[in-house]
Amino acid sequence: MGKRWILLLLGGLLVENLQAQPSAFAPLDLPAPNSYRTASGEPGPDYWQQRVDYRIRAVLDTTTHRITGSETITYTNNAPVALQELWLQLDQNLFAAGSLGDALIEPGSRWRGAFEGGGFQITRVEVVQDGRRYAPHYLIDDTRMRIDLDTPLPARGGQLQLEIDFNFIVPEYGADRMGRLRVEQGTVYEIAQWYPRLYVFDDVNGWNVAPYLGQGEFYLEYGNFDVEITVPRNFIVVATGELLNPDEVLTEAQRARLAQARQSAETVHIIRPEEVGRPETRPAGEGPLTWRFHAENVRDFAWAASQAFIWDAASWQDVLLMSVYPKEGLGTPEQPGWEESTRYVRHTIAHYSEMWYPYPYPVAINVAGIVGGMEYPMIVFCSVRARGQGLFGVTDHEFGHTWFPMIVGSDERHYAWQDEGFNTFINYYSNLAFYGEEAARTQRLQPDYIVRRMQDSLVHQPIMTYPDQIRPQALGFVAYRKPGFGLRLLREYVLGPERFDRAFRTYIRRWAFKHPQPADFFRTIENVAGEDLDWFWRGWFYSTDLLDQAIDSVRVAEGQTRLYLHNRQGLVFPVVVEATYADGRKARYRFPVELWATDARQTVEIPGEATQVELDPDHLLPDVDRTNNVWPASTSSTE
Repeated sequence: MGKRWILLLLGGLLVENLQAQPSAFAPLDLPAPNSYRTASGEPGPDYWQQRVDYRIRAVLDTTTHRITGSETITYTNNAPVALQELWLQLDQNLFAAGSLGDALIEPGSRWRGAFEGGGFQITRVEVVQDGRRYAPHYLIDDTRMRIDLDTPLPARGGQLQLEIDFNFIVPEYGADRMGRLRVEQGTVYEIAQWYPRLYVFDDVNGWNVAPYLGQGEFYLEYGNFDVEITVPRNFIVVATGELLNPDEVLTEAQRARLAQARQSAETVHIIRPEEVGRPETRPAGEGPLTWRFHAENVRDFAWAASQAFIWDAASWQDVLLMSVYPKEGLGTPEQPGWEESTRYVRHTIAHYSEMWYPYPYPVAINVAGIVGGMEYPMIVFCSVRARGQGLFGVTDHEFGHTWFPMIVGSDERHYAWQDEGFNTFINYYSNLAFYGEEAARTQRLQPDYIVRRMQDSLVHQPIMTYPDQIRPQALGFVAYRKPGFGLRLLREYVLGPERFDRAFRTYIRRWAFKHPQPADFFRTIENVAGEDLDWFWRGWFYSTDLLDQAIDSVRVAEGQTRLYLHNRQGLVFPVVVEATYADGRKARYRFPVELWATDARQTVEIPGEATQVELDPDHLLPDVDRTNNVWPASTSSTE
């Protein structure tokens, strides 16, 4: 085919192309929209999801580290089909010796934790349905449990109760998501994935029954929780939800201090460091105490307990903000520790509420213990060893998960980026808001870091890879930083903050307390921002392509500057050109991404006779070779 010239007028600037190469711009193959999920990214008129409510009673035996529990689950089938069986997650079985996860987890992995005697002991299963109680047939397969119903559960509102008695030994180190830590003044228990819970049944996959293998996280239904936790009298318990019986488990002084904290922006001690372990910090009497909690419209429930807790609190707009930590968490003026935690929590809750979506819960609790960092509704676990910006960063990240996936209930077991990537993105701006230019945690969301990692073969997997199939050494980049940086590019380089922020807030609002899929996110951003972004989703999320925008050559004559541009790798992005003129004046010209729709080589003209030209002058793009972004050749190498 001979040379073909087409002249396009873009913003008054001349653009020429040579030959067609449209693959980057082909339509993205997304699931067909339907009455459940629309083409605009909204939940459709027939959207539905299941509801699961839990009543749980649990007793912690601190001598054997065993939790004994009994739960009543009320399951409401809102699906348009009847259900012949129910599937439950038995997450504790990951810690049974010989579990699937135990067989797959590499030695030294943070997801370890299996031990002899680990895993659930299920001692009773009963179904109450249509006024009849019976013991169903059930099958336990590693971390999955199938319960066969004698009578199908009717569609569109059918309801039953499921009663299960269970017990397990708390692992010392439970896959960096739960466990127990011995400290000088006692033991810190961080309890999660601790009760049999329903898998999600949805309109996309039916039952989502992927096993728990350690690296992949969770996909859960929403409901209300009423939980009673019985512990030794000298223990303090914090948990998802509001404490219902403070008069029974707290002293008069502690209740008064909590009332003060509810009115204070400054941190108030509920239990001071010097008070830990003193008899007067607990109600008079003998024997264990039962703490009662209630939480509404949450997807999970976690708790922590210890006799070693220092406890402080403050508030922000009627949200009670609390931190509990042993004295091992205290820092120094040079390296602040957990004494600063509640201040960090306050910033985080306020920042994300004001920027994206209001915090919907009455409490927010940070717990110091063995877990490096893990999120649950209203409560997070962070490392007792964290200090300074490290403690702020992990606190901010884990509470950022309130928005993804606690509010926006995405499928973490399949798409880690829909919670970790989104959270990493919002963390970037929160860290800048708190620390300004000194924000160390933002460095891993800078172009130079991203482009180095994109060229690293060890992390060469697409963002859309299922988390259990991501190489462990690639997880931080593939699930966190690359998608987080991609959203930063979308906001700052492609759409601009005004269009992006409106679209992102709309996504959160549309899918709050619901179950979005990737297509719902892609379509919402496109429809609200008013931009076809198939090229971006395909290149950034579905491929491992690189970016190299280059200036092949420049011709300056007759009051114009002609640039011969080359997109040398698979990724495409809009082109920003900064021209410098003889009088020192600078001007910028922007060419839309469609510049590359027909060929990887393009010619553009800009006004005036430039003395220097640079692509991507703000260095926002992850360009693998910046030496070919600048002309003249004296300041760059060209091919």
